[in-house]
Amino acid sequence: MRLLDVGELAVLAELDSLAQVMAVQAVLLRSRPPGVIDVVPAARTVLVSCDSPAAVRAVRGLLAVPPEGLPEPPPGAVHTIKTLYDGADLAHAAGLAGLSTEALVSWHSGQPWLAAFGGFAPGFMYLSPGRQALDMPRHPSPRTEVPAGSVAAGGGFSAIYPGPSPGGWQLLGRCADVLWDASLWDGSGASPALLQPGDTVQFVPVRELVHVSAAAPSTVSEPDSPGAGLHHHESGLAILSPGAFTTVQDLGRPGFAHLGVTASGALDRAALRRANRMVGNPAGRGAGAAGLETVLGGLRVRAVGSHVLAVAGSGAELAVAGVAGTARTPGTNAPFALLDGETLTVTVPTAASALRCYVAVRGGLSVPAALGSRSTDALSRLGPAPLAAGVFLPVGAPAGVVGLPEPVPEQPEIAELRYLPGPRHDWFTPESLAALEQAVWRVGADSNRIGLRVEPADPGATALVRTHEAATRELPSEGMADGAIQVPPSGMPVIFLADHPVTGGYPVVGVVLREDLGKAASLAPGARVRFRRMERREGRTAPAGQSTWHFAT
Repeated sequence: MRLLDVGELAVLAELDSLAQVMAVQAVLLRSRPPGVIDVVPAARTVLVSCDSPAAVRAVRGLLAVPPEGLPEPPPGAVHTIKTLYDGADLAHAAGLAGLSTEALVSWHSGQPWLAAFGGFAPGFMYLSPGRQALDMPRHPSPRTEVPAGSVAAGGGFSAIYPGPSPGGWQLLGRCADVLWDASLWDGSGASPALLQPGDTVQFVPVRELVHVSAAAPSTVSEPDSPGAGLHHHESGLAILSPGAFTTVQDLGRPGFAHLGVTASGALDRAALRRANRMVGNPAGRGAGAAGLETVLGGLRVRAVGSHVLAVAGSGAELAVAGVAGTARTPGTNAPFALLDGETLTVTVPTAASALRCYVAVRGGLSVPAALGSRSTDALSRLGPAPLAAGVFLPVGAPAGVVGLPEPVPEQPEIAELRYLPGPRHDWFTPESLAALEQAVWRVGADSNRIGLRVEPADPGATALVRTHEAATRELPSEGMADGAIQVPPSGMPVIFLADHPVTGGYPVVGVVLREDLGKAASLAPGARVRFRRMERREGRTAPAGQSTWHFAT
């Protein structure tokens, strides 16, 4: 067993077989050291995420002696999945396997598949072939969205995509089964996931599908029309316009990655904490008070009852319209009053000035929590749906004292993201590792809450290149951490943000420091960025409040 560092607070145990993976997972769950947040098994690895360096050291100590194998778990349920084999990659995948399309369908449907482990996305289960494996290469660059119900193969496994998500596997067909239904998570013990580890799946070819939809995520309240008078007995905020994209976010729901549920939460946690401090909300450990994360401005809210608000972010402009025609312009990064009936409008003059802003209200947004968090997670369908005009957001009771303004420095023309190398930096040539730091990169237009896609901004810069030994290798899917710089075969890095998949199958060249993730979240399409490598100070502990990393020389 090899132990690899993953960023600041995670360690990856690399093993030889799926049986060893299950043994290590069992040991960690049985003797879970304090401070362990998530244990994510995968094909040949177990990722352990912690809340402190001390917890990481405890995990390393526990795994210093490889555990012995454990008895096989009892068999699970058997699922028959009716599949229409008309996938966009069916012919291409057959060519990769040296088979006809009919023979590939026969291979896929002619054997049972064992549900080995979950990951990547809620309800996504890695299925191991019961008889004959085919090592199916992934796409050089993943699709930005794979349709729900897609039946796919990749890296020796098969799977069904539970919902629309990015993905690089070969699409063989589709099914109508609901793999993930968040409405089942009602505290009664029922699982939202159709497939569980140990279950068996048998794919059956069909000529047509009958679709059954999962329950839609509930809205925060019944929406009124945007222009109608909003009459509620509670005090809160009425959404007149959500702008380009606005969601409810707190600090997220860590601890459920083994179910395929990522932590989610505010992309810029520091900004949300600042906003909460300014209005007097607790901003410490746990999920914290929920506020609004809005993209590119355009947000308009009306106060029902009087409230104290703060908007964290640079470059945004605020305007308050009173009920008697009065108007004022509060500043960002400072608390202000929004009186009953007044309307707040958040405007962003240019995308690069303030991609995301955070709106906090004293008392926090009192929307229903899921798994201890009120964050919207579109991938898992947990939390309230993205906001729409007419939605009403109740506000909780105030619990603290209004704070002071907290201005933030302006972003430089070229942002700098510091990162720690690994765990798969040895997959890339020395020239590529040097180019990652030396080049200026530009943020791509297809970036979102899942990941920040970058491309070379300099005409002479090139994509990252794998070593000769790694050029034809397929990395078995393994756990992913916040800030992971994943590099698909296209060589264009993707920085994983809060809604990233739990697991992934492309090598991670490095992990952005937690302190810089908020900076990454604020980068708009077209923004320029540099990467700066950091190294650990082996055997030394920095004083509280100081970084435990230093610049590489």
